[in-house]
Amino acid sequence: MSKKVYVLDSSGIIGGFISSENPNYTTSQVIREIKDIKSQLILEDAIDKHYITIKEPDNDDIENINEVIKRSGDLMRLSDVDRNIIALAFHLKKEGCNPTVITDDYSIQNVLKIMELPFRSVITHGIDDVVGWIKFCKGCRKIYPSDYSETDCEICGSPIKRKRTRKPNKEKSQG
Repeated sequence: MSKKVYVLDSSGIIGGFISSENPNYTTSQVIREIKDIKSQLILEDAIDKHYITIKEPDNDDIENINEVIKRSGDLMRLSDVDRNIIALAFHLKKEGCNPTVITDDYSIQNVLKIMELPFRSVITHGIDDVVGWIKFCKGCRKIYPSDYSETDCEICGSPIKRKRTRKPNKEKSQG
């Protein structure tokens, strides 16, 4: 049986989720995001008691999850910190652990659901279904890839909008 571990994003830490029963992991980027004094004190105490381990994902893991994120359409919605949390969970799974990501971020949850990695919300209800996103021109309706960074259409100059689309296929990342 694989070892149960938790991967905490900043909302997990701020929301007060730190398991004393199972190992907790996070990244140094998440640590830097914690700004309020109460959460900083809780975090420092958890690190001192070895309840939280700071671990960084491998570059290969980040590349693997970036492919899933591109296909989901969540690329522009996820920060580097968010991607590293997903990659860390993916990495721990490859190491034989059973990670659950603690996050209230719906885009992180969407990608985790596609990757079939468990998650748990702290404050919010969390997502129930996977959603996909597409970018399109409001004027001529041209469809753009999710990583298209311009705000206006290259054909007609109208604004680029984003909308939900049918659920993308659940695809496991390579690894």
